[in-house]
Amino acid sequence: MSITPRFSDQTEQAIIQRVLSDISNDVDKRQGSVACDLTTPVAISLAEFYSKLDTTLSYAFINEDMPSDLLTLAAANYGVDRKSAIKSIGQVTLTGPESTQVPKGTRIRTDGGVYFVTLFDVVLAQGSAITSVEAVNGGASGNVPTGAINVVVGDLAGVVSVTNSVAFDGGVDEESDESLLQRVYDKVRKPATSGNAYHYEQWAREVAGVSDVKVIPVWNGPGTVKVVLLDENKQTPSPAIIDATTTYIEANRPIGANVTVVGANPVTVNVVASVSIPQGVLINEIEAEFNEKLTQYLSSIAFKNNALNDGPEPVRYAKVASLLLDIAQVSDYSGLTINGGSVNINVADEQVAVVGTVTLDVL
Repeated sequence: MSITPRFSDQTEQAIIQRVLSDISNDVDKRQGSVACDLTTPVAISLAEFYSKLDTTLSYAFINEDMPSDLLTLAAANYGVDRKSAIKSIGQVTLTGPESTQVPKGTRIRTDGGVYFVTLFDVVLAQGSAITSVEAVNGGASGNVPTGAINVVVGDLAGVVSVTNSVAFDGGVDEESDESLLQRVYDKVRKPATSGNAYHYEQWAREVAGVSDVKVIPVWNGPGTVKVVLLDENKQTPSPAIIDATTTYIEANRPIGANVTVVGANPVTVNVVASVSIPQGVLINEIEAEFNEKLTQYLSSIAFKNNALNDGPEPVRYAKVASLLLDIAQVSDYSGLTINGGSVNINVADEQVAVVGTVTLDVL
């Protein structure tokens, strides 16, 4: 929702003409006259004021054009707080001389410069120890793959080595403006009362890392509620996000409700096609661009109903084909299949389509 400018007609020239028209005709008002020269600086300032007044007016009503800090304040007026970033936490293995002491707060990092700190004092009994670490900064950047943490920083550098045998997850970026605004709209448009479906939806979306939710009342008999989640990437959330949502809902739900919280079941979308591209263009570059477009498309239809509102939006064969042709270097394609066929891929209520493999070759 954009606010229509109310003062766009209050330009410098319009103000000058209005002011000069109020001055007696006995006074010289031609360009270069004293009256005109004195009017112009005031008109410039007033025109700037009117321009800022339009901007200020747009901030009086919550909308997508608000700066992030003002949107945070406006949302708080509705009782909706922006979800903070969450730090990733996991375990690493430290290896070095026996009985070496590794103090709490020792910094370690990845080659890419993502830093973590140890959370406890540990001693390398028999030359190694497993300990918990936390990302220095909150956000998804702390969700690093297996083996990514491999550098010890500080006095123990070169003495102690480190690695993570399990990938980290649970790190979540600060809530986006789009997500925050949508939660405000949902709170106003979907009244949550007495543990109705909207209430469970609202509770779930208040948890960091949850971007969308489906609530299925009486899914397994009277008093049962199923809550199906998507993460910020419109995919199945990590166990940490599911557990956090379960805990939060359990603390708020009505007495007697039996709530099951799960992540959406992924439906893998595998695409194979041959494409016509100019000589010199690398097919892996085309694959990468198509992969990005396909990811965006699948995210846009996640948990969305079709036009008839009688079920989830399918992955449409024609749309996937158009994504190929949207790539500037692709002039044509053939042999396009999605999961081995040339038909739409249906998605059930508790499922979400995610990118699987993309295999393109040159015609």
